[in-house]
Amino acid sequence: MMIEFPPFAFFYLAALAAAVLPRVPRQALMLAVPVASCAALLQLPSDLLVSMSILDLQLEPLRVDRLSRLFGILFHIGAFIGIVFSLHSRDRTQHVAALAYAGSALGAVFAGDLLTLFVFWELLAVSSVFLIFASRTERSFGAGMRYLVIQVISGVLLLAGALILYGQSGSLRFEHIGLTGAGSMLIFIAFGIKCAFPLLHNWLTDAYPEATPTGTVFLSAFTTKVAVYALARGFAGTEVLVYIGAVMTCFPIFYAVIENDLRRVLAYSMINQIGFMVVGIGLGTALAINGAIAHAFNDVIFKGLLMMSMGAVLHMTGRINGSDLGGLYKSMPVTTTFCIVGAASISAFPLFSGFVSKSMVMVAVLEEGHPVVWLALLFASAGVFHHAGIKIPFFAFFAHDSGIRTQEAPTNMLIAMGIAAALCIGIGVWPWVLYDLLPFAVDYTPFDGSHILAQIQLLVFSAAAFAWLKVAGIYPPELHSTNIDVEWLYRRLAPRWVQQTTAASRRAVDATSRAGEGLGRNLMRLVLHHYGPDGTLARAWPTGSMVLWVAVLLGASLVLYYL
Repeated sequence: MMIEFPPFAFFYLAALAAAVLPRVPRQALMLAVPVASCAALLQLPSDLLVSMSILDLQLEPLRVDRLSRLFGILFHIGAFIGIVFSLHSRDRTQHVAALAYAGSALGAVFAGDLLTLFVFWELLAVSSVFLIFASRTERSFGAGMRYLVIQVISGVLLLAGALILYGQSGSLRFEHIGLTGAGSMLIFIAFGIKCAFPLLHNWLTDAYPEATPTGTVFLSAFTTKVAVYALARGFAGTEVLVYIGAVMTCFPIFYAVIENDLRRVLAYSMINQIGFMVVGIGLGTALAINGAIAHAFNDVIFKGLLMMSMGAVLHMTGRINGSDLGGLYKSMPVTTTFCIVGAASISAFPLFSGFVSKSMVMVAVLEEGHPVVWLALLFASAGVFHHAGIKIPFFAFFAHDSGIRTQEAPTNMLIAMGIAAALCIGIGVWPWVLYDLLPFAVDYTPFDGSHILAQIQLLVFSAAAFAWLKVAGIYPPELHSTNIDVEWLYRRLAPRWVQQTTAASRRAVDATSRAGEGLGRNLMRLVLHHYGPDGTLARAWPTGSMVLWVAVLLGASLVLYYL
């Protein structure tokens, strides 16, 4: 029946068709798929559960509730905007990969059991890596391979944890898990890898900036948000997430401030924003969960808008480093305007989308008695305004006149950015439309006078600090450099350690071999001395000497016998 036709199936069928269709029908198909799929999703009952049995395993490949429905709507919006943004591209590989990637994300959020989740979890990795490979550079190939290895490891951990839980409970149902043992810990780490937890985050900052201008838009929408959904489903109220999330909000700021590649700045900013979501999930209250999910919804849109604006800059100029850009507002005024809207949204300006969701998490943190965490989030809010709210538009469009004169981005790119900008403003002005979709009833008023005043003060003082740092020459300059992050451990230290260990082992083997050869030669000389053709025991003896030795041995035997 159509009413139970899973939304992700539309995308997989479209990906299959896009692989063989010519360009023009392929574009029409890509635009129609998210519209038709979302219409089918809205017709599904809010409590739908489709079950099936395979090899005595009870699977639930399609489960619809308020949480999965919201993420389903979000992913359809993200897919539609990304598709519009990529319509100018003639790369069939990217089109097929993007459709399969979006379908995998939808399959993951509608999975009702851990085995189905694992299948889509791995399909996410396999389909998305082609958006990185599509840049067709040596750097993108290396980053894509590292990305794929880490994502597959996450899937292996998820499967191992699921099997352990199945052995303990006899059920694969994906519901609240909590940290209760080895199996749940493996699943927690698997979710943490895709969520870019501290020390597990570098796959994101390594791979996303190497994707194509259009591929990065899709990447920013799906993988990490699927992980946020999984954490909300399986580990809501797990207190350790509060502190993990607080660290996630703070440490990327320092990297983003000194980073030159503006898409890598946004990658660090993504980790920063996910930290707010993780804190809310860790608190586990209705307000906190609603805030986390609402912020995930808004982040897909405003982060996608910022990624699109930087993708348009890269597409038109071939450059993305802040040190190489500047003055582009003269050539790309519309893109500049859309970028400023995204910057205002991520910075949580009142009447923009970030304000109506981030403040929910901040209030929930105070209500649950975490003042230190609240201060960390306050610092992070000021920091995101520095690196994403100011740095991105300032260095790309205003910092100095780089002399680059180009044209405005293609029409399809402008339309996609316009849709995202309209949503950023619309949600910021009418947040109740989003609030009605959240998992719990919302009893929260974002436009409280104290909230607005506190946020404006934070933004004003942050802007003043940025201006003073620039005027005083203290703000880190945009330089062509490589910033050392945790990935240095496995990209530089680990290979160097393996190389040195291998060399030391080879030297030890060579030394042992040489010692063995010397010992063997000495042994052979000893054997030849005694048993060789000219050895002591091999040469001829006189008959008299032999008779004498026989008599001696016989006498010794008789003495021993009678004693």
